[in-house]
Amino acid sequence: MSTPQNLKNHTRFYPPFHFILMPILVFNLIFSIYDTLHRYPEHKYLFHWWIVMSIAFILMAILGRRQSLKAQDRIIRLEERLRLATLLPANEQVHIHEFTTGQLIALRFASDAELPALAHRALTQNLECKAIKKAIVDWRADDLRV
Repeated sequence: MSTPQNLKNHTRFYPPFHFILMPILVFNLIFSIYDTLHRYPEHKYLFHWWIVMSIAFILMAILGRRQSLKAQDRIIRLEERLRLATLLPANEQVHIHEFTTGQLIALRFASDAELPALAHRALTQNLECKAIKKAIVDWRADDLRV
């Protein structure tokens, strides 16, 4: 059984990306630079192209990961706005669109019971995501994060 999610263990690594794909791509770049330096005169254009393509593959991987995280952040923003609309008192619902995306992403870890008070504090004190996460007492796990 895994340990319950909390502030200290909520960040995630995606093993196929972080521990397989990126090390292979970085090794490919290092090897292409090494090979270019040691066998430069022969096929110099091919070796330069190999370095360019190695960098392009790393950029593709990083940009693909960032785009999927950005799409997920937009979904979380929508989910949290809907959740706030159901849990906040009517007089505070008009302020839902004042939350930053970072604040909404941090608020997703708050339980339904503590969300209204924490949301009010986040807006009135302009709390950053780390401060919001530290203020959460009853942590609501998000195990579906990419």
